[in-house]
Amino acid sequence: MLSPSSHLAILVLLLSVSLAASASYDANFVQCLSFYSDKAAPFYALIYTPKNVSFSSILESSAQNLRYLVPSAPKPEFIFTPLTDSHVQVAVTCSKKLGIHLRVRSGGHDYEGLSYVSGVESPFMILDLSKLRAIDVDMKDNSAWIQAGATIGEVYYRIYEKSSVHGFPAGLCTSLGVGGHITGGAYGSMMRKYGLGADNVLDAKLVDANGQILDREAMGEDLFWAIRGGGGASFGILLWWKIKLVPVPETVTVFTVTRSLEQDATKILHRWQEVAPSIDEDLFIRVIIQPATVANKTERTITTSYNAQFLGGADRLLQVMKENFPELGLTRKDLLETSWIKSVLYIAGYPNDTPPEVLLQGKSTFKNYFKAKSDFVREPIPETGLEGLWQRLLEEDSPLMIWNPYGGMMSKFSESDIPFPHRNGTLYKIQYLSLWQDGDKNATKHIDWIRKLYNYMTPYVSKFPREAYVNYRDLDLGMNKNSTSYIQATSWGNMYFKDNFNRLVKIKTKVDPDNVFRHEQSIPPLPVSGMKLQDKKNKTWE
Repeated sequence: MLSPSSHLAILVLLLSVSLAASASYDANFVQCLSFYSDKAAPFYALIYTPKNVSFSSILESSAQNLRYLVPSAPKPEFIFTPLTDSHVQVAVTCSKKLGIHLRVRSGGHDYEGLSYVSGVESPFMILDLSKLRAIDVDMKDNSAWIQAGATIGEVYYRIYEKSSVHGFPAGLCTSLGVGGHITGGAYGSMMRKYGLGADNVLDAKLVDANGQILDREAMGEDLFWAIRGGGGASFGILLWWKIKLVPVPETVTVFTVTRSLEQDATKILHRWQEVAPSIDEDLFIRVIIQPATVANKTERTITTSYNAQFLGGADRLLQVMKENFPELGLTRKDLLETSWIKSVLYIAGYPNDTPPEVLLQGKSTFKNYFKAKSDFVREPIPETGLEGLWQRLLEEDSPLMIWNPYGGMMSKFSESDIPFPHRNGTLYKIQYLSLWQDGDKNATKHIDWIRKLYNYMTPYVSKFPREAYVNYRDLDLGMNKNSTSYIQATSWGNMYFKDNFNRLVKIKTKVDPDNVFRHEQSIPPLPVSGMKLQDKKNKTWE
């Protein structure tokens, strides 16, 4: 029997001969996969190169931002779609052996395309987890094991199959891949009641930089802490999450009420800022803000749509609103009593008669050219500030803002419980979007507009640092597209993670010192020189 060193020598010889004979990265990768795999597998059927007819459809399958699918955007040498956990293990090993950079995609919503485009490293490959989507719901344990490639909509549906009175507090957009979604925090319409998806994770399995599969016990509590909110593709490749199910009532009430500037939208929104974070934690009222054409006229106005989910019946909701937010003028005819799973569909924008089975379709139908940003607000924006905001929104072709309320359970977690730090004192989060359809033609105009809007909002949002949400990646932060060194990364790192950033760097340095898992805004390891970190209280991470 050959020794491990003999095996390695043979592999090195095989790879050197292969590389000398061919420049085909996918062929070399298949040889490496076959060598390391226990059983022969049809690996060629799992690999898509630009020569494959289906390459473009696979590349574009879950990507939302068309800015990163234009012909000039860097393309991978190939896409590998593993069928098993062991396939992911050997993919990590072989990407290292062949010196090909690895990008990992579980869903693809990814605002800056970092999971399927590499603007700084070439050659690169995509490890697409879309075929790893098993979900095992255990009602006896009130938990579920879910694979990283499943969508959050599929998770909701599989829970609903087993129980009408259980759910999970995660994303409002049902086509999100759960792998990356939970690594960033995973907020949703039940976060004021139960916290984030990441707050409700019991265990996980990941492939580390050495190609080993680790569960919570094997990885240790530091790494388990880091992966629940520390952002995707920094510490390993998530294979499975074990989530805790939460109780939901048999009757859930939803509504959408729209008010324009001509209907006192400014005053109502100013009041919402004070009410939404402190109201009954069973109630989540987000606001969707965008321009609209005034009926029978050519000029535009601003509309504010109050889109809500209440964990309870209509009568109690009306009482809560009457006591706390009468300014909205909510009436019984505005309300729809439904089930929790139907409320998920409602919040996601599906028509009321849509069957829950639509959640099994998985893929997003949203594809657009867009640029996004985020902010967290800790003091109500005055009416004068809102009026200036309206002026700027009316200047853009197709802008969109979504304000998501905090408070409730979100204020009961410490900023350091998980890496996601935006907790007590946060009134709401803002998501800014500029969308367009004419490709690269006017991209600069739209991106300049949203940057100017972001600058305008500076006095009204969080400060020192100005906070941002890691799952809305924004390469403007730090203004350096290759911010992979510690010094360069502190700017965006502090915005995403506040004082948790240095702890994340410490953990990264321990578990992935060679920076195998990296992208333009991944957590960087410390240099080999042994540089030390200082937090704001002058404690040193050794």
